[in-house]
Amino acid sequence: MTRLHRSAALRLKLSFAAPALHHAMAELWRPEGLTERYGRYLTTMHEVIRASVPLMELAARRCHQRAPADRVAGPLADYLERHILEERGHDDWLLSDLAAAGLDPDGRLQRQPPPVVARLVGPQYYWIEHHHPVALLGYITVLEANAPAPWLAERLAADTGLPGAAFQTVSHHAGLDTGHSDELAAFLDELPLSAAQESAVAVSALHTMQAATDLFTRLAYHS
Repeated sequence: MTRLHRSAALRLKLSFAAPALHHAMAELWRPEGLTERYGRYLTTMHEVIRASVPLMELAARRCHQRAPADRVAGPLADYLERHILEERGHDDWLLSDLAAAGLDPDGRLQRQPPPVVARLVGPQYYWIEHHHPVALLGYITVLEANAPAPWLAERLAADTGLPGAAFQTVSHHAGLDTGHSDELAAFLDELPLSAAQESAVAVSALHTMQAATDLFTRLAYHS
C-alpha cells in the first residue's frame, strides 16, 4: 500500500474537524447583524495575527539553538525566517480596516484579549519552548488552509455597506494564503521529521482547528 505524503495525511486528519469550522465561519458571515460582527471580527483577528510574527521569531530562535544536532531545526529556521518577511505588517492591515470601518483601533485594542484567543494562540508558545518548534507548522497549516474565499470581500462590502477599504485584510489573505498553503505542504513533505515530530505537528493542527472553531462560533453568536 502506498503511504500518503505527510501533508496529505495531515489534511485527511483535519478533514474530520473541518465541517464544524466551516459552519462556524459561514454563520459569522450571515447578513443579519453583520456590520457589528465584522467590527468584532477585525478586533479579534488583530489579537490573533499580531502574535504570528512573534511566534515565528521565537520558533526560529529555538531552532538555531537546536541546530546542527537537530536535522529539522536548520530547514525549519530557514522556512520561518522567509515566512516572517511575508507575514510582517499584516496586523497593521487590520488596524487600517478598523479605521476604514469607522471604528477606533486604539480604543478597541485596549481590552484584554478573551480566553478564546489565548486558547488558540497560547499553546504554540508552550510547545515551542517546552517541546519542539516544529509544532508551529500545525498552527500555520490550519490558518493558511482556511483563508477567506476570493469573493468574500466583495460580498461583505455589499452586505454591510462599508467601504471597500475596510476589507483589505480579507482580500489580501484570499490571494496570498493559497500559495503559502501549497508551499508549506511541500515543505512538510520534505522535512526529515521523526514520528514524534510528525505527531507534534498533527496535535498542534488538530488543537488549532478546535480552538479556531470555538473562536468563530463565539464571534458568530456572542457580543
